[in-house]
Amino acid sequence: MGRAFEVRKVAMSKTAAAKSKVYAKFGREIYVAAKAGVPDPDMNAALKRVIEKAKREQVTADVISRAIEKAKGGSDDSYAAARYEGFGPGTSQLIVECLTDNVNRTIAEVRTCFNKTGGKLGSVLHMFEQKAVFTFTGLTEDETLMILIEAGVDLKDYEVDEDYITIYGEPGQYSEIRTALRDAKPELEFEEDEVAWLPLAKSALTDDKEKEQFERLVNMLEELDDVQKVYHNIELE
Repeated sequence: MGRAFEVRKVAMSKTAAAKSKVYAKFGREIYVAAKAGVPDPDMNAALKRVIEKAKREQVTADVISRAIEKAKGGSDDSYAAARYEGFGPGTSQLIVECLTDNVNRTIAEVRTCFNKTGGKLGSVLHMFEQKAVFTFTGLTEDETLMILIEAGVDLKDYEVDEDYITIYGEPGQYSEIRTALRDAKPELEFEEDEVAWLPLAKSALTDDKEKEQFERLVNMLEELDDVQKVYHNIELE
């Protein structure tokens, strides 16, 4: 289903606690998007995209509505984007994207996750590249290529995996690609729809202890309230 999906996905049990974390993270992201612009998805493209993603993750309408109403109510909550990089177990490298109202708390919590699993914070950003990523079904390869060519998109990379097509573009092409696909097929649903960090080279963990520690690290990070997304370079089985 595409590299972006693969490099981020570490299985988490579908417990009530896991769902609660998903709700909280999307609630925060929706609030920030609504606060930054008009709190109406029909007039705020960024908010509309976040809501679409939330619905794909089965976030309830009530959670979405409360986050928007909170933004409308003039809440004083203020969140800033923060990014942390680090080395995990074995050859793993990770990028952690956060939304936080307390940078000191967030970096301390992220550092603790790395330290407890044999890793450490450090610079790895140069080992990743940022790409606009779209994964979807409902269009053929030829249809997709024709849509993007007619829209003037200089497409350099894509993958076809059974019924799924994944498009990779430059970050600056995100809106251009998304608009072209949606204009051609308004009902198109995206499995992946983001600007993501992809590793320049994947790595594999062969030691069972390293695999266990890596999965523990990713799960610990994803459980933090301030963490929105975790990217890594590990090729998953």
